[in-house]
Amino acid sequence: MTLALTALPHDTQEAVAATREQVAALHAELPRNGLVVWTAGNVSARVPATSPEVPGLMVIKPSGVSYDELTPESMVVCTLDGEKIDDGTPDTLTPSSDTAAHAYVYSHLPEVGGVVHTHSTYATAWAARGEEIPCVLTMMGDEFGGPVPVGPFAVIGDDSIGRGIVETLEGHRSPAVLMQNHGPFTIGKDARAAVKAAVMVEEVARTVHISRQLGEPLPIEPRMIDSLYDRYQNVYGQR
Repeated sequence: MTLALTALPHDTQEAVAATREQVAALHAELPRNGLVVWTAGNVSARVPATSPEVPGLMVIKPSGVSYDELTPESMVVCTLDGEKIDDGTPDTLTPSSDTAAHAYVYSHLPEVGGVVHTHSTYATAWAARGEEIPCVLTMMGDEFGGPVPVGPFAVIGDDSIGRGIVETLEGHRSPAVLMQNHGPFTIGKDARAAVKAAVMVEEVARTVHISRQLGEPLPIEPRMIDSLYDRYQNVYGQR
């Protein structure tokens, strides 16, 4: 039996509506930052829990819909098993083909509140080589706490990609993984943080690539990476 949004408590319905607004708005950041072409890529967010009786939910982009056509109402609501609920969208509006991967991440990394996938050019070029991006920039120490790792080759259609993401990022400080021959996936405490990580991984992938055309980039010592990461995560910005 399909779960119906209207059968859920009012505060859960409000949380879903707010999450749809957020996810729809954040999708605009992907083309704005040159991370996607056509309908590729997706943002999802975990719906904040409102009651232990309510199953875990996520909101994600519909499959194959142009970015300029996305609205809060077109965002698709799914369970953390990747199943679309009766959320008021037409049955023909199906969730992203990457839904199973996003759902697996949420189910296995409870601290994650947002997931993003793009095929951004430079990060995907590193993924095509199956090569991690070495930590040769202070920005990388700040944002990623080390190199950006490579995950295994996996095909779309089941939770194989999600398993690869989780296995690669568990115990790793990086919020980004380059899935081999596929492209970057990023995670964050919320969807906005995951989008920021997607923007930043493309930036460092591009910069390090250009640096290598000039010569071999200089590595940063591990102790300095630790210092950079600690300062940026705990001191930088407004508190």
